[in-house]
Amino acid sequence: MSRYRGPRFKKIRRLGTLPGLTSKKPTVGSEFRNQSRSGKKSQYRIRLEEKQKLRFHYGLTERQLLKYIRIAGKAKGSTGQVLLQLLEMRLDNILFRLGMASTIPQSSKLKFLIFTFTTLNRL
Repeated sequence: MSRYRGPRFKKIRRLGTLPGLTSKKPTVGSEFRNQSRSGKKSQYRIRLEEKQKLRFHYGLTERQLLKYIRIAGKAKGSTGQVLLQLLEMRLDNILFRLGMASTIPQSSKLKFLIFTFTTLNRL
């Protein structure tokens, strides 16, 4: 399964703000709809929503996220903090944070161009 290519704004309305996915903001009416639907959230639902936020924000597949979780679990320190550090060190996220792209999917395309058209030491 590849990266998510469906409607991004539906994900933002369901999961909350994801600045890396799009620059659009949900309207006040959509927040009201989410509150009326949601009752008490179970621990499973909370964890699942946080995992989905990570996946959609950073543009990862399930397999890539599990790989990062395994690496973070083996490292010293808090697994959650190490996981976020690993995700923030990705080149597409660095390009997004530097402001070279307005969204992370756009910076992924920019990353592809960087890898395609640059050479180091004429190799």
